Amino acid sequence: MKKELYFGIAIMAMILIGVAIAMPAPSEMTNGHLGLLMLSLVVVAIMLGFPTAFTLMGMGVIFTYFAYDGNIQHTLDLMVQSTYKVMTNDVLISVPLFVFMGYLVERANLIEKLFKSLHLAMARLPGALGVATLVTCAIFATATGIVGAVVTLMGLLAMPSMMKAGYDTKMAAGAITAGGCLGILIPPSVLLIVYGATAGVSVVQLYAGAFFPGLMLAGMYIAYIMIRAKINPKCAPPLSEEDRKVALTPVLASLRNTYGSSRAVSALVNGLKGRREGNLTGGQVANQLFIAMLPAIFAAFVLGLVYSSLTAPKQAEFDTSSLVSFGANYDSGTSNSYSFDLAEPEVEGTTGLAEPAGAETAKSAAPALEEPATAEAAVEEESRSAPLNFWISLLVVAAVLVYYYSRLSFERLEVFKMLLTSFFPLAILILAVLGSIVFGFATPSEAAAVGAFGGLLLAAGYRQLSFPVLRESAFLTSKTTAMVCWLFVGSSIFSAAFALLGGQELVETWVLSLGLTPIEFLLLSQVIIFLLGWPLEWTEIIVIFMPIFIPLLPYFDVDPLFFGLLVALNLQTAFLSPPVAMAAFYLKGVSPPGVTLNQIFLGMIPFMFIQIFAMFVLYVFPQIGMWLPGVLYR
Repeated sequence: MKKELYFGIAIMAMILIGVAIAMPAPSEMTNGHLGLLMLSLVVVAIMLGFPTAFTLMGMGVIFTYFAYDGNIQHTLDLMVQSTYKVMTNDVLISVPLFVFMGYLVERANLIEKLFKSLHLAMARLPGALGVATLVTCAIFATATGIVGAVVTLMGLLAMPSMMKAGYDTKMAAGAITAGGCLGILIPPSVLLIVYGATAGVSVVQLYAGAFFPGLMLAGMYIAYIMIRAKINPKCAPPLSEEDRKVALTPVLASLRNTYGSSRAVSALVNGLKGRREGNLTGGQVANQLFIAMLPAIFAAFVLGLVYSSLTAPKQAEFDTSSLVSFGANYDSGTSNSYSFDLAEPEVEGTTGLAEPAGAETAKSAAPALEEPATAEAAVEEESRSAPLNFWISLLVVAAVLVYYYSRLSFERLEVFKMLLTSFFPLAILILAVLGSIVFGFATPSEAAAVGAFGGLLLAAGYRQLSFPVLRESAFLTSKTTAMVCWLFVGSSIFSAAFALLGGQELVETWVLSLGLTPIEFLLLSQVIIFLLGWPLEWTEIIVIFMPIFIPLLPYFDVDPLFFGLLVALNLQTAFLSPPVAMAAFYLKGVSPPGVTLNQIFLGMIPFMFIQIFAMFVLYVFPQIGMWLPGVLYR
């Protein structure tokens, strides 16, 4: 029998023994104790391999039947109401659309080009292949959100390359598995959608809050690889000269042969106005020069937008505090109380309507309202100048561009072109989806629809869009969505039964009786979630245990948004901790024969400690996650 099976059986035995010891005698058991018994049985049943969704539904219906003293009608009513509540949840609409986008991007075969261009662009960094692997995983995980797909594809692509370059097997395995799990945290994440729907937290705010913690965690992974490669180059050797070679296109190769210059821009300018070898045309050279100048064009465009917004004429503000609505009489004795007199004005004889009271005052005050001399003067008076910080930023950007173009060789220009066809389309899709959500231009469901359409365009642009691809993507999307929706249905029924039995009240009473401080409660909850990540996956932890933790947050003055960010960081351990550690099994299935499961587990441990350190940093500096939602939405 395998060690992992022994470990799983031991955990289940510990749960059952703990329940037997903690439960009172059958004659003293209350409905709350039945709820805790139901919770324990659900965990054991899932660990035995029973389907999670149907286990939750089955346990919920059985124990609801006990709670209602055998009333089948009430039991079925609760089941139908719980199911209907899930099916009318608008947030879940975004799940199939994001999943569909992920499967289309996966099938566009972008990851191979992305990895190759990134590892060439980062060739001078310590641990270049490991850094390129993590960056590729982070970008691809953000676009797909499917951990298994990212780990599997990167295992096929990056693992042989790193092994060939002499990388330590454990470091290579850890980089691939940790990078593939970043899609759990970095938006658009399905986990955040599920947590938001379960906890009643805005998914938009969760996406904004998870942005910087996700970048922080990815940066910590990269820093670990670079520091370790610098200290011990044997575990992550630098790329050889042969691996750094870049094949030039005929246009660039011809220009380099003609001018023999290492500076690509000067050679392109000379080729545009001077002599050219072979059959090169001016249009071909101009096209290459335009590509080379794209960073400068983009920087000028962005700075122009910033400058126009900073110097736009300020709208005049009018003081309306002294204005009173026509016919409105304010009743000073009642707050915010107005009475409207719509009676006709009095008529004095036959001379017509009398002037209303106060007309003389208005006439005497009229000359004081003088128009400005000219429209130009008014605009000039309201115009604003750009602040000093803008000009400092402009100088910094200009200095960076001058340095970049002074060192831009033909090889680097070729790498930039590779990035232009692999990295930037994916980056534009991600920014369009996330930007429309974070800045309030679209709801998550609408942004997910845009992302799905963008995935179609990417697949078509890379000539991978076909009916078999569409059919397979739609089938896998339906399968994943059905799993998530059934999980929500089962979780809703289970949570309703747990609350009906009084299990939630019993848990709250017990936790409050401990007299915990907020930090002690956070430590206890995160340790429990960390330990649950060993035998359970994140979906089961979210749908089963979050409804237990969420009602306790107000007692300890913990923001559900901040708690969700900690949970999202913590739940990556569900993919990086044995014995479940699905990322390890995904990688083992596609690794070379010499790679063992133990090596993969050992490689994941340093990254697990980095996750714990990232949680500590987020707790000490909560503004890392709370600043952006606070600026945008509060």
